[in-house]
Amino acid sequence: MARRHWLDPLARQLLVATGQIPPSPPPEPSGPRADGRPDGTLPKPGDPTPQQAWDDPDDTVERELLALKLRQNPALGLQDAQEVRHAAALGWRLDVNRATAADWLRLPGITRDQVDLLLRLQDCGVQLSGPEDLHRALDWPPERIEAWRPILEFRWYSEPPPAREPRPRIDLNQASPAQLADLGLTPAQADRLRRERGRRPFQDLADLQRRLQLPVPMVEGWLGRVQFSTCPPGPVLPPARRE
Repeated sequence: MARRHWLDPLARQLLVATGQIPPSPPPEPSGPRADGRPDGTLPKPGDPTPQQAWDDPDDTVERELLALKLRQNPALGLQDAQEVRHAAALGWRLDVNRATAADWLRLPGITRDQVDLLLRLQDCGVQLSGPEDLHRALDWPPERIEAWRPILEFRWYSEPPPAREPRPRIDLNQASPAQLADLGLTPAQADRLRRERGRRPFQDLADLQRRLQLPVPMVEGWLGRVQFSTCPPGPVLPPARRE
């Protein structure tokens, strides 16, 4: 058996081309390849890639089903960690420092309050550099963040994010029951808020918290989402008629 030359592959090819050393003998067949094709044969269109050859057939079917659903509905939400892995295999990525609310809401398990927090951080110029930053921002167990990790991208930007249109804020001095429920208030808390604002309009969040004693995390989550208008005065009685 001829000894292989110690030179790097490019130098060896040059020496072979100029006839200075003999070409290496072709390697002997070593049995079927990982993708099931005999050694030395070229893949045909539609043949599985090596990765697909090792995939669980059930995973392949689930990934193809997800691809079909995404073609029908590009905004489809992902249901669990398995669908996140399939979406990653299909090429979908979430740019953490530029993601929109619609992007975040596609992730399994995330809440609107958490999305609001992430968008506020983004608007303030805060950039997350890795899963640990996301874990600290959401105060979630690391394993829950790990379920999203296959599709997360942490890119660093030198420019601030493009300005978003400001969302309409909820006026707590005039909010409807549906709006109060959307802020996370229970029916009992909403009733207490309406009674209290009937006595005197709220001035700001500090005034509201002092009078209602709501959970601090709930009130902090309303930053940037609520406002306090000055309610119009009550009806004015007409002047008494003079006799």
